[in-house]
Amino acid sequence: MAEYVYNPIQLVEPNQNILLRGSIPCNKGYVYHREESGILTLRGVVNNSCGRFARYQVTFNGNIAVPEDGTVGPIAIALAIDGEPIQTSRAIVTPAAPAPDGITTENFFNVTSTAIITVPRCCCENISVENVSTGATAAEPATAILVQNANLTVTRIA
Repeated sequence: MAEYVYNPIQLVEPNQNILLRGSIPCNKGYVYHREESGILTLRGVVNNSCGRFARYQVTFNGNIAVPEDGTVGPIAIALAIDGEPIQTSRAIVTPAAPAPDGITTENFFNVTSTAIITVPRCCCENISVENVSTGATAAEPATAILVQNANLTVTRIA
């Protein structure tokens, strides 16, 4: 198992990665991560000559919010392989409409996302956690999000 975290609040623009730091790095070389990067590389290392793939369970947990100057609407994250979001890993929250005093931003919501990722023998897959938020309406641009206490664990399961 390997764990990557980033506790301070970070502003993540649409279609950008959440940054991570190594907490419990992989010492076997199955997972490679460059410090302060949002990309991890999973390697298709197999333990025997008959193995055709390596399989990993990847789980993200963190808190997300609309920034103070952001537009209130649905916000979302998703795990991604080589920059393409895994739609079944999408975690979405929708902050409430503005209160009479106008304050609804920077209310954090906890989200969790998990995916099983298969890596063919001798290959690699780059994974990340991305801001996949869209605009509140089709006419509005996607919004940036705040992320705090980001935690990504990678467990080799086969």
